[in-house]
Amino acid sequence: MDEMLSVPVTIVRIRRETPTIRTFVLDRPFPFSPGQFVMVWVPGVDEIPMALSSEKSITVQNVGDATAALFALETGAKIGIRGPLGNGFSKGEKVLAIAGGVGAAPLLPLARSDCVMTMLLGARTEAELLFVDQLDECTDVLIATDDGSLGTKGFVTNLMEDLNLGAYDRVAVCGPEVMMRAVLSKVGERGIAHRSEFSLHRYMKCGVGVCGSCCIDPSGLRCCKDGPVFSGDILLKSEFGQYTRTASGRKKNL
Repeated sequence: MDEMLSVPVTIVRIRRETPTIRTFVLDRPFPFSPGQFVMVWVPGVDEIPMALSSEKSITVQNVGDATAALFALETGAKIGIRGPLGNGFSKGEKVLAIAGGVGAAPLLPLARSDCVMTMLLGARTEAELLFVDQLDECTDVLIATDDGSLGTKGFVTNLMEDLNLGAYDRVAVCGPEVMMRAVLSKVGERGIAHRSEFSLHRYMKCGVGVCGSCCIDPSGLRCCKDGPVFSGDILLKSEFGQYTRTASGRKKNL
């Protein structure tokens, strides 16, 4: 498939996963590696990057104009899909996966590939926990909620305290960047940043490495082409967890 061309697809089913998250099931598959993304074109609104939660679905949180427009669509509506793009998570024999909120979406297919030994799943409340049942079918799931409504009360990083991180050959992380930075600090302290991978979300225009809008400081690596999954040792001395950039290129503190 030409990564520069958007392919029209039909939404055949919409699942309400949480109060703010929905899964849109498409009428055709897009073979991919867990962690890759697609550019989703909502006609008349915008084109935005979205992680694939399966070959035929994207799982979306309602956080802006484009996602709000997507949420307003009904079964039978058409959207455009361009991709899959970027790189994915490396597979290992013993992977620790750590997800916050909608960050569980790109980690679900990794868990389904039978390489995730333990899954740490976090959200603000029990109602916002994503894919608990599906993940429970394929790996050992430990849960944390900010309000203590299910599992451990506190952040998902609290769950790392009782784990022997050295027992895992890879650590795969996706979620809010502040949370991921806290995970990076912990794996860095344990000397295993090089065995960790983080999925970055950045503003993207082209999605194929041409425009430079998603470059990260100071390396200039592009999230769309060199990522969105980056090794932790690359991110230790980067902008990661400190700021992102708006569509105009202005820094936005996290």
